[in-house]
Amino acid sequence: MAALNMERTGTGKPLVLVHGLGSSIRNWDPVVPALSAEREVIAVDLPGFGASAPLAGEVTIGTLTDALQHFLRDTGLENADVVGSSMGARIVIELARRGHAGTVVALDPGGFWNDRQLAVFNASITASIALVRRLQPVLPFLTRHAAGRTALLSQFSVRPWKLDPEQVMTELRGFKTSPSVDDARKSLAHGPKQPGAPRGSLKGRLAIGWGRQDKVTPASQAAVAAELYPDATLHWFESCGHFPHWDQPEATVTFILEQTA
Repeated sequence: MAALNMERTGTGKPLVLVHGLGSSIRNWDPVVPALSAEREVIAVDLPGFGASAPLAGEVTIGTLTDALQHFLRDTGLENADVVGSSMGARIVIELARRGHAGTVVALDPGGFWNDRQLAVFNASITASIALVRRLQPVLPFLTRHAAGRTALLSQFSVRPWKLDPEQVMTELRGFKTSPSVDDARKSLAHGPKQPGAPRGSLKGRLAIGWGRQDKVTPASQAAVAAELYPDATLHWFESCGHFPHWDQPEATVTFILEQTA
């Protein structure tokens, strides 16, 4: 399996960051400086995203999790603490379910939806990806202006006008340049839902953080997550959308460091 692109910063106990659909290691830029002041931070591009080559075979949540497991093993990070966002949160929870020994922190994970919510997610995210791809030529103009950022990112952030223009530009470019976006989206929508883990079966700690105003994976899904993973702790981020590390970066850093101490 091909090596995954990564960036390592800081020193101390390792902490691995796993991005979501269409994203890359750049998705974590708002929190990496603060995290790397306390820990060695390893941000990784999943296969077919950022600067990592796509998988040779099928792209599913399962095979992306396999690739992450291989990466952790090959880099000596088998027991490292891992943090995931969105699809990355879905993947790191699967790591926990498979027996990962380190602490797992999942921020607004997918996979806990009911059938109606899943249909809404699939329709909305498919339409959003198609729109962003059509708008690629004018993204530099749109992302420079608060009104443009608001129109483009209101699904993901409670204050999209405050987001860094370069951050937004990089994020939205990924939906065009990442070859695994479509297959990963289909796996999220049509693959298995979260299977859960019986009480006492997890080897490591599992902490789930959820934005109270999340429009992608609505807050109501947290109750399902708590039922399926009874050993998990649940933390709410107030005034926060789908990316706590964008809307509430300081609170997210505090949450991650406290859970992985």
